[in-house]
Amino acid sequence: MDFKIEKQDGFVSVVMLTEKLDTTVAPTLKSELILLAGNSEKNILLDLSNCNYCDSSGLSSILVANRLCKNSEGVFILAGLQPPVERLITVSQLDAVITIAPTTKDGVEMMKNALKSN
Repeated sequence: MDFKIEKQDGFVSVVMLTEKLDTTVAPTLKSELILLAGNSEKNILLDLSNCNYCDSSGLSSILVANRLCKNSEGVFILAGLQPPVERLITVSQLDAVITIAPTTKDGVEMMKNALKSN
């Protein structure tokens, strides 16, 4: 498996286990995110701390997760971006659309705070 899914208190954590979020991984990740949303999971933390490469299909799966959470009035947080992936997110101007946490720990805290205020 290229990622691991853990149910937390009020949200789901999806941790990428591979160094690349590309065309070989993104379709499976996208399918899994759609399944999670179909199972009424509306709060997702996507941890990319193990990834140092992301292509357009990876960006697409990130956007799908963001849209699914927003459509169900949930929270989507992207955490642990490595510099190459962070650059891609910034160049794509997705940092203006997606909530980004510097570390996984920060992401968990942000998620807990967001859930408290909802």
